[in-house]
Amino acid sequence: MNTTLTNLVRIGIFYDGYYFYKVSNYYKYEHPRKARISISGLHDFIRNEAAKISGTNFKQCQIVDAHYFKGRSSAREMGEKVQSERIFEDILMRENIITHYLPLRNGPNNTLQEKGIDVWLALEAYEMTMYKHFDIIVLVVCDGDYVPLVRKLNTLGTHVMLISWDFDYYSESGRLESTRTSQALLEEVYYPVHMTQIIEDKHPDEFIRNLFVMDRDHLVSINDIIGNKQINEANSTQQNTGSGDIRYSTILNLKDGYGFIEDRSRNNIFFHFSTVENADFNDLKPGMKVKFYQEEDEEQSKIAAAPRFRATKVFVAESE
Repeated sequence: MNTTLTNLVRIGIFYDGYYFYKVSNYYKYEHPRKARISISGLHDFIRNEAAKISGTNFKQCQIVDAHYFKGRSSAREMGEKVQSERIFEDILMRENIITHYLPLRNGPNNTLQEKGIDVWLALEAYEMTMYKHFDIIVLVVCDGDYVPLVRKLNTLGTHVMLISWDFDYYSESGRLESTRTSQALLEEVYYPVHMTQIIEDKHPDEFIRNLFVMDRDHLVSINDIIGNKQINEANSTQQNTGSGDIRYSTILNLKDGYGFIEDRSRNNIFFHFSTVENADFNDLKPGMKVKFYQEEDEEQSKIAAAPRFRATKVFVAESE
């Protein structure tokens, strides 16, 4: 018997959850593909890349551990988004990914921020590599804070693969922001994989094609799980947890992760995809009736030299 076929390449994967969340939202709402990253497709892609590194075949490369680290708001703060968070957790469970959550903490200007996630990820990754002897450890991260971890893993003789994306996106406040992978991190890892370039090259490889969730492959959608009846109940019973009074109007148009609500007295109101509470942004259409809470956007008001408003929470509404 050929003993080389019995030797497994043991792979451990560690996700910076907030980073992966931003990547997935970018491809779902702002990139022309309009589809989320498929975790099962990404794992198959990683196994195929591991086969290239190790000089083995796909079946010999097995993911023996996968972990997802993220800060999370309380259920009360998340409101209707608890449902979509639970759906994503179900997906992680199906892919045998272990979740690690820390509560978000108060930061400057009463904002909620992640604190301690990178340290926790680094400690767990190093400890598990020591005990489980991964041949390849995969980091789905972009921050230079992980450089010390990579150096420690190198001393253990473990090959480090970095899965990363570089992209520009619009934040909830409408500001153009960039996500870039640390150059220091790229220089330290054994095998950097630039996902942005691979995807934009439109490579015909099946592992590239399967990186995205296709509509026909959806096992469930958020609307299917919530159900129209529950959506209507949420619309009629939702308490005012946003800023200002609740208002009703219709969607004018949608583009690049943003929507615009008709409001002639206020030069229309914009909203970010992340503020939609009871539907998927991609399911919205011009002319839909919505109810929403709003607040003045100070930055946009200064630029326009006139009051500009944005919706802080948006709900698809059947009637007023």
